[in-house]
Amino acid sequence: MGKQPQQNKDNSSEKKKKTEIEKVVFTNETPSGEKKNIQQIQMPDAYHPEFVEMAWYDWWNKQGYFTADEKDTTREKFVIALPPPNVTGSLHIGHALTVAIQDSLCRFHKMKGKNVLYIPGVDHAGIATQVVVEKKLANQNPPISRHDIGREKFVQEVFKWKDEYGAKILSQLKRIGASLDWTRECFTMDERLSAAVKEAFVRMYEKGLIYRGNRLVNWSCVLKSAISNIEVESDEIEGVKLNVPGHDEKKKYEFGKLWSFAYKFADPEFEKEEIIISTTRPETMLGDVAVAVHPDDPRYKKFHGKLLVHPFISDRKLKIVCDPDLVDMNFGTGAVKITPAHDYNDFECGKRHNLDFICVFTEDGLINENGGKFAGMKRFDARYAVLEELKEKGLYRDEKPHKLVLKTCSRSKDIIEPMMKPQWYVKMDGLAKQACDVVHNGELKIIPEREKTTWFYFLGPENVQDWCISRQLWWGHRIPAYLVTIKGKESLTVADDEKWWVVGRDENDARKKAFETFKDLASSEEDIILSQDEDVLDTWFSSGLFPMSPLGWPDEENADYKNFFPSNMLETGTDILFFWVSKMVMMSLALTGKLPFTEVLLHAMVRDKEGRKMSKSLGNVVDPIDVIHGISLEDLHEKLYHGNLSKKEIEKAKDGQKRQFKDGIPECGTDALRFTLLNFTAQGRDIALDVMRVFGYRTFCNKMWNTTKFALMNLEGFVSEGIDNVKFDMNKLSTIDKWILSRLNKTVKACNTAFEKYDFSTYTQACYDFWLKELCDQYLEMIKLDLRSTDQEKRRNTQLVLYTCIEQCLRLLHPTMPFITEELWQRLPGHNKFPTNRESIMICPYPTPVAEWDNDEIESGIEFLLEFVHHIRSIKGAYNITKKNIPDVYAICSSEKHNDLLKQTKEYIELLTATNVIFDKKVEEIPVGCAPEVVNEFCELHMMLKGLVDFEQEIKKQEKNKEKLQKVYDTLYQRTLSEKYQLNTPQDIKDTDQTKLESYKAELTKFDENIERMKKMM
Repeated sequence: MGKQPQQNKDNSSEKKKKTEIEKVVFTNETPSGEKKNIQQIQMPDAYHPEFVEMAWYDWWNKQGYFTADEKDTTREKFVIALPPPNVTGSLHIGHALTVAIQDSLCRFHKMKGKNVLYIPGVDHAGIATQVVVEKKLANQNPPISRHDIGREKFVQEVFKWKDEYGAKILSQLKRIGASLDWTRECFTMDERLSAAVKEAFVRMYEKGLIYRGNRLVNWSCVLKSAISNIEVESDEIEGVKLNVPGHDEKKKYEFGKLWSFAYKFADPEFEKEEIIISTTRPETMLGDVAVAVHPDDPRYKKFHGKLLVHPFISDRKLKIVCDPDLVDMNFGTGAVKITPAHDYNDFECGKRHNLDFICVFTEDGLINENGGKFAGMKRFDARYAVLEELKEKGLYRDEKPHKLVLKTCSRSKDIIEPMMKPQWYVKMDGLAKQACDVVHNGELKIIPEREKTTWFYFLGPENVQDWCISRQLWWGHRIPAYLVTIKGKESLTVADDEKWWVVGRDENDARKKAFETFKDLASSEEDIILSQDEDVLDTWFSSGLFPMSPLGWPDEENADYKNFFPSNMLETGTDILFFWVSKMVMMSLALTGKLPFTEVLLHAMVRDKEGRKMSKSLGNVVDPIDVIHGISLEDLHEKLYHGNLSKKEIEKAKDGQKRQFKDGIPECGTDALRFTLLNFTAQGRDIALDVMRVFGYRTFCNKMWNTTKFALMNLEGFVSEGIDNVKFDMNKLSTIDKWILSRLNKTVKACNTAFEKYDFSTYTQACYDFWLKELCDQYLEMIKLDLRSTDQEKRRNTQLVLYTCIEQCLRLLHPTMPFITEELWQRLPGHNKFPTNRESIMICPYPTPVAEWDNDEIESGIEFLLEFVHHIRSIKGAYNITKKNIPDVYAICSSEKHNDLLKQTKEYIELLTATNVIFDKKVEEIPVGCAPEVVNEFCELHMMLKGLVDFEQEIKKQEKNKEKLQKVYDTLYQRTLSEKYQLNTPQDIKDTDQTKLESYKAELTKFDENIERMKKMM
């Protein structure tokens, strides 16, 4: 493996920005799957992610470290499935967070000796994938539609897309370091998983859990399909004009308005009367069949049961019905138009009053034959045509802005239309109750606990609704249901009537069932004509089986299913708790009688640094690979052209990229990315990701690199004999060595506890603080003399402690930083001679606490020592004392214990502070010219500054600064005294100003104390 510097692209500025690190290109000469030969590869001077991360993943995989053993029943198991990413494109930073958490857990449990299975898979993502492939075909020259090429060829096109982007996703997962068991890789449209989906549908249908019904669904007229709630975006609007997909691109349509018009009575007795109704969707009045009023409303008592005339449909009369559930008589006119086929509330009202359900839209959003003279118009063009006709007939009354929630399809951006469609449904009430019960009784844990509220809200009896599982698409699992017609009696079949449908595992199975059902009409199976439903299943149906279908279900004798189902836990985002997690729980209970997992760990949503949801059109979507390798702003722009964004969206996204990544994204590496994401989990429900924070943790990687490099230079003659039985003669260790081992032990405890509690922020912070603040900033500085000591036993002990700290901390960090920890661990002396079961850090045991290393007394003492050092450094910093000047420091302690500790560690203090420490002096014996400093109630120090500091000049500087601050204080103070300020200033600003005044006053007092102190030292 060689390396050669790469020329910087931009040499316009001599001064490098803090994110500009010279990019070095490394050639990976390690054959794929072979172990990197550390002994023959020189360790670069600085940390380079590319150098560190090459070769290790393929070797881990080839060694079988990722593969679970289905025959091993002796070890405890840990099983978790990767939520299968959609095959629509590439992974984003949210996926990286999922992998960072899951893979850290998998590596931790593997190091704990468990039989770990991390299941990889990719989801076919029905609507999402069909939409992007259709866009791709439409952007070809010449453009084509799926209808031009037919279902079979279109599905072939989608599989081509899957092969390309599925491979890209798997490559990304490997690059992020996911220790997935690739021998069990699956795709939700695989033959095996498809068979499981079919079996699940049949079994649930036979149990009475699936039925066919004609009900309202969320309909996308552009996609010509029902869509799930997760694909519906809701925005509150008022009085806006919008373009609508499927309509004239040059026209904008009004939304967020309330239009009012009148219905006249059919009864001549009330020919001068009218009922005024208001609506935000005037075009739906073509499907009106009634007007509802409150039974107690005195304005309408005499009209109960009377008929109204539809102004455009001459043979339709609208009945006035009384409905206290729907109507609020204090809102508006107290009268509500009822369109049962196009409104969810009206649908329920229609069922209560046995009203007609009249659909007025075609599947692609045109007015159908039920719309009279408006038939053939696009629905929002019909809106204005209806209003104009109402005006001509003198029925129009007024219009005004009105706040409403507009629902759009996240895939097509179309306005959602509630439509009556025969669909397949899962009966949810019983399943939802079971799902609530297992959480109530503690069988299923949801972490964090606050998310239980969401679970019970969506699955509770007040809100749960039957689940529409059919989609009018070509890409997906075709529904194994068949419409039956009888040869010679075809006219009897009614497609909307469920009794003419049968469900079977294949056509032969369906034919047998159909003949059994209709044997009074058919003389033999040959008389049965079957037509399979053209629709496919909702993607969440197949995803709901993911805890078991990759393990071989429905074959319950499959070794994987017997040994690895149910899994231990599920880890995913909070946004799909209801849409996916609940489906898995309900389907598993229905089909296996078991929970699919016993814990659900939910992570927050990753947003950009401004707290906005990541969106391609906003230009703030982050590809984890771009964070790992780094990318210029120009290349970020270029990537936008390879997606499905329109020209307008591309320009908007480019502006967003300029704002978010004005200098591009610096190379950060996988380890820094994973560590940052885990550390960010402390932010709460949402994670505001600033990519520069990731770069900050790359510097931590560099610190790890340099620390290990320093250690290797000072471990000459030391060879590790193994990591399992490191023993120390504690009596022969120095105070500093005992301290760092005690701190290491505390860190080991903190990491183990944090993993058990899924407290990843505490875990990462504990490792960071130990390595950076204790090992590097303190211990390494203090042992430099010991490492050069001629006392061989002392030197050997210090080497062993240093090795132990680095080796164990690398193992502590391995779950989240797999690459750098493997690279550095392999370089430690003696590790190349370790046996096979210790050949990789990945299969070494996770560190556990050692009782004899705990030493709270010494920790307390060293804490005091470091406080003493801190005060010395503060004085030197305040007076700009450079390292070449070695001032005397007089230590005066009223406590013998503290005095003895400082004496024992004198050489360490002097090494850390570049001072000469003097003991056993009384305060009155301290010479003139010393700066005093109180360390704590037992100790003070005096630093000799005479001859090192020009007190006269320092006093002038302090007085000048005090004068400036005094003016600021006086100005603000006088302003707060004015009457105008007292009367008009908000209280929060007054509070802020008062805080400022107190802070200024404290600073002024400090100036006076410093000046007085320096005068005494002259």
